[in-house]
Amino acid sequence: MPSLPQNQITVQESGTEVRKFFDSYFLQQLTFPSNEIDAVVGFFTKRGFGQEASNSTAITLLTQAKIENVKVFTILDTLKGLTDVELSRVVTEVLNSRRPVTSALGYSQAFRGQTFESRNIRV
Repeated sequence: MPSLPQNQITVQESGTEVRKFFDSYFLQQLTFPSNEIDAVVGFFTKRGFGQEASNSTAITLLTQAKIENVKVFTILDTLKGLTDVELSRVVTEVLNSRRPVTSALGYSQAFRGQTFESRNIRV
């Protein structure tokens, strides 16, 4: 036996700490009126988003609107004038604002520049 004292943590003490952490993880609750939820989900569904994507985007948008103290219908009026590509970029930015950096979403853009080789080819 080593001469250092044994510091033993019982399984029950360890479980209590873990339980306390996860019990308070979702402590803050946000509530939204049903008409706002239906309007936002319907907006994204009508614009070609799938049902799950519409639901998750709607909740994220509603949460962000509540944090910033902005009416969600004002946001929807602003989003109505966007093209599908512009809407996708805005949704990506909103979703990334609520996600950890390690799971950020991105999008690709087609390369439109000319390479050196293509400029020197004669046809």
